[in-house]
Amino acid sequence: MTMLVASETAKRAAPWPCRPAVGFLHPLEVVKDGDLDLRAKREILAAWASDASAVEDRPTHRWLLGTSAPVPVSEVLAALRRLDAASPS
Repeated sequence: MTMLVASETAKRAAPWPCRPAVGFLHPLEVVKDGDLDLRAKREILAAWASDASAVEDRPTHRWLLGTSAPVPVSEVLAALRRLDAASPS
């Protein structure tokens, strides 16, 4: 029983799977980054679009940890669409 409780606690305490977007000024920079694979780009953009990145009193903007300023969520969603369009089917 103790082992199960410790295991469940470890799952809840797991860190956010996405690293901060340090160095990106705009979501399209993530799409264009040649060092990131498709999965990493999608994780960053999904985290950026998330309500967890919402700006208080500005529900149409998102500010992801590691970025310099908030951007409209519409620009994040446009970057995700562009990533999907460029992905091989």
